[in-house]
Amino acid sequence: MSQFFQVHPDNPQARLIKQAAQIIHGGGIVALPTDSCYALVCHLDDKSAVERLRRIRGIDEKHHLTLLCRDLSEIGVYARVDNRQFRLLKGATPGPFTFILEATKCVPRRLSHPSRKTIGLRVPENRIVSALLEELQQPLLGTTLILPGDDDMLNDADSIRERLEKLIDLVIDGGACAMEPTTVVDLTGDEPELVRQGRGDAAILGL
Repeated sequence: MSQFFQVHPDNPQARLIKQAAQIIHGGGIVALPTDSCYALVCHLDDKSAVERLRRIRGIDEKHHLTLLCRDLSEIGVYARVDNRQFRLLKGATPGPFTFILEATKCVPRRLSHPSRKTIGLRVPENRIVSALLEELQQPLLGTTLILPGDDDMLNDADSIRERLEKLIDLVIDGGACAMEPTTVVDLTGDEPELVRQGRGDAAILGL
């Protein structure tokens, strides 16, 4: 049975953030709001939690999971970023963008794309996520909360609890989110490539 925390979207309660971090450290799967839509997240280094997350979402290892990072410097630990890429990232973070970059050796091999050795990363502009990342002092691994067979993302914490209370460990209710996923941009080529148009305005990247 999953726990349910009502967390203030602008002033997250430190006590609840600390408890959420403990749940994640213990191998838990958490549903939380972001600046795009609700996401499922788990500990980066917990293999069994990652496998559970993939089963809940109905996705295989070829599907990019995303690292939710605190800032650009943390992105630089897990991805190779040149000067051109850095300028693009700086202009679009934090915000509702996911960037595909070449993974460094700090990313567990099972998490990077099996053929391309790439990883998706983002810096969310959401105070609940930011507070949790600060408490953890490392990225979270996440994916958009849309369940197998559904056409739409789950956006209501009560509905998420009703659908997933036996499958995940915590639902963080931070209010309604946008009903759009992130905009995904591939930065591994000579020019940025728009992979998915979502909430982020691709025009700020010249796309």
